[in-house]
Amino acid sequence: MNQKASDAFKTISEVSALLDVPPHVLRFWESKFTALRPLKRSGGRRYYRPDDIAILQRIRGLLYDDGFTIKGAQKLVRGKSSAVQADAPAQAAAGTSGQMQDVLRILGEVRDRLASVRRQIEA
Repeated sequence: MNQKASDAFKTISEVSALLDVPPHVLRFWESKFTALRPLKRSGGRRYYRPDDIAILQRIRGLLYDDGFTIKGAQKLVRGKSSAVQADAPAQAAAGTSGQMQDVLRILGEVRDRLASVRRQIEA
């Protein structure tokens, strides 16, 4: 079997296998991320360029590995349309660190309130 060059265009099936993501998810991401624009030939067949694949890898990492929502990932990808800068993961982690502390604080408050309500019910 012939191996494609690393800079060759890839079909949706090839990209799906590469990223371990179903093709319908790739099509969905295409509708949500404007930076992602695969080449479409007659019949609607998609061909992904290396830049498209890099963006998809970034999106997959943000959604599956880093736990971002679609909206959060959109903001990060939109802010840097090249989305493959080496320091982007570190910046994302730094940006979410403060948010994570806020979430943990709020969850702690909710836990304390629930414990208080439980004590009142049991009394």
